[in-house]
Amino acid sequence: MLGIMWRQGTKWGAMANLLTAIRLLLVLPFAFYMTQEDRASAILALGAWAVAVVTDLLDGPIARRRGTVTAFGGTFDHASDFLFVTSGLFAGAARGAFPWILPILITAAFAQYVLDSYWVHRRTKLRGSKLGRYNGILYFVPSCMDALIRIGLRFLQFPLMILSWLLVLSTVVSMAQRLRLSSLPEELSSRPSEK
Repeated sequence: MLGIMWRQGTKWGAMANLLTAIRLLLVLPFAFYMTQEDRASAILALGAWAVAVVTDLLDGPIARRRGTVTAFGGTFDHASDFLFVTSGLFAGAARGAFPWILPILITAAFAQYVLDSYWVHRRTKLRGSKLGRYNGILYFVPSCMDALIRIGLRFLQFPLMILSWLLVLSTVVSMAQRLRLSSLPEELSSRPSEK
């Protein structure tokens, strides 16, 4: 797999994809730590979360700065984000930390995102939206808050519940917006979604 990524572009393009691959490799350990109740697992989950966030913040800018943005890189980045976020949310939902509907809706929204981009609009890259982008950023937050609660910051429980249900609502709105605006591409963000 890494050989394929290396051939996608220059050394810098491969570096951006390597950062994304690190996030993908963290999916299973992160999910495991999110299924556990103990403090040590919460600390390890936070560590995995921090590495995922740092790699997500770096991979796109590296690719853009070096001119190695590709449709493959964008899809790889978004798929890695999706798998990382939903693995943590499904694992947390199994413990009762999040409502099950949140990771289920995120999965449905990601499927809609891919189908809308590649099959409905026949694009060669993912077709992003502003609300979808904001949701994608905020989907990382509940797992972090849950890990902090397990470490001892219990006052975050109520804000976590509010945030979880707001994300449920914003995900439904985003899906409805994408469905409604599917024939109006100018209404969607023109910001590049790929790296």
